[in-house]
Amino acid sequence: MKRLFAFLISVFLLASTACANGNSKETISSDKGELSDMKISIQITSDSGNHKLTAILADNSSATAFYQLLKKGPLTVDMHDYGSFEKVGSLGTSLPRNDSQITTKAGDIILYQGNQITIYYDTNSWNFTRLGKVDGVTQAELKKILGKGDVTAVFEILR
Repeated sequence: MKRLFAFLISVFLLASTACANGNSKETISSDKGELSDMKISIQITSDSGNHKLTAILADNSSATAFYQLLKKGPLTVDMHDYGSFEKVGSLGTSLPRNDSQITTKAGDIILYQGNQITIYYDTNSWNFTRLGKVDGVTQAELKKILGKGDVTAVFEILR
């Protein structure tokens, strides 16, 4: 009787796992909480020229809302330097916030106060919402790309 019960439990667990894996559309995410299917491009115009960056958005409702906003078309943001560690500009709209205490790193894309977007080229600690992370550039490269003055950033879905 115990063997039959153990066998039935094993079959039930195996069937439950198979159903869960087979019937849901999974989003592949990295261990950094990023969604691999929510990629964007960022065209930066700065005193160092024109540069195209790519980024992977974070796995949170703020990044999803940002992605939905970009589905309507490219978003141009005029950004200025703040604190010698970030470029910041107004989104022109508010997105849901998922603020938590974090320390930024170069390449982090952050939602600030729900209506401003920042691209970090150095570190800062505060209550922020992470929107994503720029791919494939070092801190030194990002500092050069963002330049010393104001920049224009065009965010759009990577196609």
